[in-house]
Amino acid sequence: MAKNLLIVESPAKAKTIEGYLGKDFLVKSSYGHIRDLVKTDDAIDTENNFKQKYEVPADKKAIVSELKKLAKSAETVWLASDEDREGEAISWHLYETLGLKDENTKRIVFHEITKPAILKAIETPRKIDFNLVNAQQARRVLDRLVGFELSPVLWRKVKPSLSAGRVQSVAVRLIVEREREINRFEAEASYKVVAIFNTGKAREQFKAELPQRFQTSADAEKFLKDCVEASFTVGSLETKPSKRTPAAPFTTSTLQQEASRKLGFSVARTMQVAQRLYEAGRITYMRTDSVNLSDTALQAARAEIVSAYGDQYHKQRQYRTKSAGAQEAHEAIRPTYFNEHSIDGDNSERRLYELIWKRSIASQMSEAEFEKTTAKIDVSTRKEDFVATGEVLKFDGFLKVYMESTDDDQDGLDDGDSENKLLPPLTTGQDLQLKNMQATERFSRPSARFTEASLVKKLEELGIGRPSTYAPTISTIQNRGYVVKEDRDGKERVYEVISLENGQVSSTKKTEITGAERSKLFPTDIGVLVNDFLVQHFNDIVDYNFTATVEKEFDEIAQGYKEWTDMLSNFYGPFHTEVQDTLENADRATHERELGVDPASGKPVSVRVGRFGPLVQIGSADDEEKPRFASLRKGQMIETITFEEAMDLFNLPKKVGEFEEKEMTVAIGRFGPYIRHNSSFYSLPKGVDPLDVTEEQAVEIIKEKRQKDKDKIIRVFDENPEAKIENGRWGPFVRFGKQNLKIPKGTEVEKITYEDVLKWAEEDSKGGTAKKTTRATKTTKTAKAAKPAAKAKKK
Repeated sequence: MAKNLLIVESPAKAKTIEGYLGKDFLVKSSYGHIRDLVKTDDAIDTENNFKQKYEVPADKKAIVSELKKLAKSAETVWLASDEDREGEAISWHLYETLGLKDENTKRIVFHEITKPAILKAIETPRKIDFNLVNAQQARRVLDRLVGFELSPVLWRKVKPSLSAGRVQSVAVRLIVEREREINRFEAEASYKVVAIFNTGKAREQFKAELPQRFQTSADAEKFLKDCVEASFTVGSLETKPSKRTPAAPFTTSTLQQEASRKLGFSVARTMQVAQRLYEAGRITYMRTDSVNLSDTALQAARAEIVSAYGDQYHKQRQYRTKSAGAQEAHEAIRPTYFNEHSIDGDNSERRLYELIWKRSIASQMSEAEFEKTTAKIDVSTRKEDFVATGEVLKFDGFLKVYMESTDDDQDGLDDGDSENKLLPPLTTGQDLQLKNMQATERFSRPSARFTEASLVKKLEELGIGRPSTYAPTISTIQNRGYVVKEDRDGKERVYEVISLENGQVSSTKKTEITGAERSKLFPTDIGVLVNDFLVQHFNDIVDYNFTATVEKEFDEIAQGYKEWTDMLSNFYGPFHTEVQDTLENADRATHERELGVDPASGKPVSVRVGRFGPLVQIGSADDEEKPRFASLRKGQMIETITFEEAMDLFNLPKKVGEFEEKEMTVAIGRFGPYIRHNSSFYSLPKGVDPLDVTEEQAVEIIKEKRQKDKDKIIRVFDENPEAKIENGRWGPFVRFGKQNLKIPKGTEVEKITYEDVLKWAEEDSKGGTAKKTTRATKTTKTAKAAKPAAKAKKK
């Protein structure tokens, strides 16, 4: 048995570290937390200094049993969980649960999994930092108290099976308030004027823009008409150098934002991939608020830049961390080895690693240098001047490697950037010729809806949450159904373009699609309902300043400046009183809204959240006749649906005609709008409104679907019509009843016999049985391993 037992959080990390340490070390994984608060109401004793009651979950009992045995026979136990508060708490839970002794237990931390880092950590062990443990306990207890006390209030006053969380509820509030801001927004039109001039020489033409915009079509048209007889001259020229500096190395938040923009990753996916890279020893620890790089990293970056690009491309920078909660973190997210420009791994690992490498290297490179020229162009008939700008890259610097993306949304038509890459040679007083001029109607835009990444950025700006909480927060609000991430189609909008060309001014109307959304976060009606209830009755919980203050208090506990139980006492007393008061006195929330009166029946039309989601209702429960109901469609909300849109919902299901002597009906189901015909269902193509479907369209949709299904089938076996060879996503396969059978590699599809199908089906069934047997064996072993621990507890 090895003298030393070293316990880490994940098996992947254990495997990497075991390769760096000698035979005297046995490296094992705890698979994350090995115990948690019990699920019952007595988990936290609020009367006894917030004492907690913990339990080892059933799926961790075998692991705990194994670790206990190994710890007893080891001379020294090394607790090597992650370096943040959560990791410190895992070490404490291991210490308590495994019954470890202070004299032979050592705590080590490292922020990169390399041999030097691991050996250095072994040389400089410490004890468990109870300030960090207490900060994590304070967060865990506070969040449990909020969740356990608020959820029953929501069940009774809003809807059964709902839940609330401290940080999650604030995130939902941000999304709800942004949606309302967008709904209230009224677009204002103005006219942007862009002209194309030339110097009279071939190909020497450039764009220029009028800095001010015209508010009305008449003003814009008058300007263009005034330019018909105008002469244009270069009024002034200014050329000056400019520089652009690289962005700081990645923190958790900036990595999540940039991976979303550049790679299209969700916040959760970014963290999963980064975790794998860290555990494989490719990057430093991925939960950090710090933008600092260690001296070792700075030297390694310098060597790589000088070697790959030359000395003129290197400029050492040490960035300062702005985040107040960054005291725990040691370093930004960076590659472990700067000389590894790329790595082996799956596609997502390679892409994320490359992004981290480029950002880290770029942060230590020279500024990009530009020469910017600005020309003002006088109009003889008007006082306004056109402005033309051109930018020339003189030295690429960090841009050779990396350029940061932005969250700016482009909505609708882009008139083309009026900035030129390069202006032709110009001189002050030079006459210019007008090629054409356009005044294009543009509309103001509301604030953009949040993406996952921009929501993380906002939470960070407000001081809400920490690197370890961003991804779980965003996953939770979607899993609870308070927020959806989806694409939505835009709407067609007409805009005007007034043109001046060949001395003639003309006006045309064009159309553009505006408001299209891709992977944006939208509040659901139940999310709005819960948010409004919490804002009304528990404003402190969803108050941005209060939530940020709580985060600061956790930081103060982590630094030893504040007693964690005092912080909880100050919070819990007023909160518990508020909970009791709300349970006794608050009205039930329905989010109901009256829309009008049904002209056919004279009954009221209302919209509200029902048992199965938002719905429109004609009539009331008191009527003799049962009320009529219709569910809202995707994209419709209680707050914004109109009376006309609500009444349209009662037009479905709609009969659209007959085909093959069978009726065709259009309706909306769980997976969207569809046509029902002869007990079969045919989804409507994207963008087709179910209320507008004609008989001819319905027949065409049915025929197209049948043809696709027909094309999919390569062959049906005469011996059994349930045996078919079909074309699948990854090539041909055999569908045999409910079994999908893989065709062995090298088999000619034309030569497959029914006997082959029967043989493969039997082999597939046996394989399934074997898998089940293996799982059963594993379960039995786990149960056996757990028994001794249970007996020991009984004694």
